[in-house]
Amino acid sequence: MTLKELTVFVLFSWIVFTTGDEIFSSTDKVAQLFEVEEDLLNSFSLYIDAEEKNVERMKSILPVLQLLTYFDPNNPEKTLRDPVAAYKLIRRVRSQWLTIVKYTQLSLYEEYQNLLDYENIPEAEDLNDAASELIRLQEFYKLYPHNITKETSLNADEAYHMGLVAYDEDKFQHAFLWFLYSLDRLTEYSTTTEKKLLRFLSLSAYHFGSLPVAIYFGQQLLNLDPTNDEVNVELSLYKHLRFERNSNPDIFTLDTKSNNSYEALCRGEVDERISKRQRALSCRYSTGGGNPRLMYAPVKEEVEWDEPRIIRYHDIISDREIEILKNISRPQLSRSETRQGVTKGRTSQSVFLEEDNTVARISQNIADITGLSVESAEDLHVQNYGIGGRFVPHYDRGDEENGRTATFLIYMSDVEVGGDTVFPEVGVALKPKKGSAVFWYNLEKNGRLDLDTLHAGCPVLVGNKWLATKWIHEYGQEFRRPCSLSDWE
Repeated sequence: MTLKELTVFVLFSWIVFTTGDEIFSSTDKVAQLFEVEEDLLNSFSLYIDAEEKNVERMKSILPVLQLLTYFDPNNPEKTLRDPVAAYKLIRRVRSQWLTIVKYTQLSLYEEYQNLLDYENIPEAEDLNDAASELIRLQEFYKLYPHNITKETSLNADEAYHMGLVAYDEDKFQHAFLWFLYSLDRLTEYSTTTEKKLLRFLSLSAYHFGSLPVAIYFGQQLLNLDPTNDEVNVELSLYKHLRFERNSNPDIFTLDTKSNNSYEALCRGEVDERISKRQRALSCRYSTGGGNPRLMYAPVKEEVEWDEPRIIRYHDIISDREIEILKNISRPQLSRSETRQGVTKGRTSQSVFLEEDNTVARISQNIADITGLSVESAEDLHVQNYGIGGRFVPHYDRGDEENGRTATFLIYMSDVEVGGDTVFPEVGVALKPKKGSAVFWYNLEKNGRLDLDTLHAGCPVLVGNKWLATKWIHEYGQEFRRPCSLSDWE
């Protein structure tokens, strides 16, 4: 293959992938890095064959990059069920790319240099955001570094980066635990040094308020570097403050108390009275109030909660339809927003789909099942969650004039750990089940917001979460769900 053909080949691959959008907030976008990684190595190998002056230099670095590729690119979803694996993939592809840039910049081939301008390689911000989401998962689910790295371990340099991100976010306990994890994994090949780690261990402990620990690691650093005047001064300060402070929080042990009902529900802390009440609720086959299209194929209806009424419908979308929706959505996904724009409270990418045959069939099925008109409903909204993806407690109220009277939420994937839909006001947690959907009314019949419908998406700890949502509006429901003048209805 000539250099010109190589340029066209790689350029085409880059254009197919390039979105100009962030990567970390969609596991599907992270999965596409497997293709990027493969193209990087293939094109780099071909380029080496075309390069005469630097061929020996570049061939020596290629095997090192290839050794880093140890995940199965044929099954990215299985690999990326682990958020640590997703973080490592982003870090690895970025590291590979920077290494390739370093060596190819020695070349005079202008055609190859042009390939370096494309935006499909993870930015430093993507890597930091991925680390930040991992730390957020730790906070939410009360996880130590060794808990979150059970399936995919991090080396000393990767753990050091995690610690730096936590430190910059003033999360000093998690920073300390990551620096400690890194210290335990130092090898002769690590670029992170023991001095750096001891320094940050001491500083993290100081900011957390654990002065004896800060003194201990400061002393360890001073033993390695007796001429370090800065550490000497800090140690003197810590020793002085130690006698003035009464408290000495345990920096080694995480606080496992729940801060609110949202977090408690996501961690599985469901009130036994709620569970008992749920077990007494019913299941049945439903024809949607006698809809002719459901007479011979009724849907499986399960009442998840009675007040507000939350219903789950089973097997309402096929695997084939799910794959069609995913394939339509992938090229169009972009960062999900709230009324405040892009926030850390909603970590996902999404798209509103225009109607084609598949989307129209799903919308008609929703209308048949619920008995509501979808004429004024919003387009089907497909969403893929990112690393630690979540959506904090919120209401689906919509516009004041034509509000979202009901929500029909379709689960397009199972989620192994986390990712539940929870209702903090009533204490109910619903686990995603592929092919099922949950339905509830956001507004009471008098048009007022039902405050008990506050709901949230729990952070995804292990797995990939895909949703499709249909928000059904008030207009068009005049004869299907008549309004009420009663204050209590």
